[in-house]
Amino acid sequence: MPRLVVLGSLSALFFSSTFIFNRAISLAGGHWFWTASLRYVWMLALLLLWYLCSGKMNLLGQIFGLFKRNWIFWCLTGSIGFGIFYSLIAFSSGFAPGWVVATTWQMTILASPLVLLLFGKKVPLRALLYTLLIFCGILLVNLGQSETVAWQDLLWGGLPVLVAAFAYPLGNQMLWEAQRQGTRRIPHIKDQVLEDPFARIMLLTLGTIPFWVLLYLLMSPPPPAAGQWTSTFLVALLSGVVATSLFLYARNLAVDSYEIAAIDSLQSGEVLFSLAGEILFLNGSFPATGGTVGVILTVVGLGLYMRAQVDQN
Repeated sequence: MPRLVVLGSLSALFFSSTFIFNRAISLAGGHWFWTASLRYVWMLALLLLWYLCSGKMNLLGQIFGLFKRNWIFWCLTGSIGFGIFYSLIAFSSGFAPGWVVATTWQMTILASPLVLLLFGKKVPLRALLYTLLIFCGILLVNLGQSETVAWQDLLWGGLPVLVAAFAYPLGNQMLWEAQRQGTRRIPHIKDQVLEDPFARIMLLTLGTIPFWVLLYLLMSPPPPAAGQWTSTFLVALLSGVVATSLFLYARNLAVDSYEIAAIDSLQSGEVLFSLAGEILFLNGSFPATGGTVGVILTVVGLGLYMRAQVDQN
């Protein structure tokens, strides 16, 4: 168990780099469009390099073939689960500190079961009660910012993250449905290629390309800053590759639902790591009393939620 705690905590640490780097880019004047889109450009490059170096060229060809056969589904799912999700996260970084975005992002714990209900799945209501505690914590964190931040900035920094919290699990669930049996609107995609986790990520990343092109045409953003290329590469590497690999590896080592829930709940450490990183590297200030209480409520609520999931199983 101690090994799993270390791995889970390390994954949360690397995941938090997203919020810290995004905030740093924003403070340096970088446009949020490039913060979001360049991450997936780097992700695509890293995935292509992985398949080339690992000698899996045949698999790479199968991935492109599967994308071509179901390109409408992959573009829709990728645009929702990756494009809308991350563009809104990047957008919000221009209005709120990274740790506030990280805390608000925990709303996805509530969004996930609601998305499952949308797809007709059963959700344990007992665990959902703890999401009220999480919501109260998130509310306190954002209200705490109202003392130093204009209400307009507070809304622009919080509401996009709430929408992103629903877009991410919605995209993931659409993929899950397609792999299992499909629905009236979602095709049933049964292919051995999908057993490779990196293949799923690459298919969704390819699906975001039309979204980024359309968003570019609508926004007409200025060219990316020089440092934005480096920062987005580090986010893609640290959060997209290192953190995801550590998280999935730890989950794979878990032997029961208790250990799985423990690993999942450790991801709440993103809030604390983001706060510490912003204070240490971006001269951020420690939150006021309301914000501190909000962070504590959010972390405690996440822990209780995961424990309730264990009891349910």
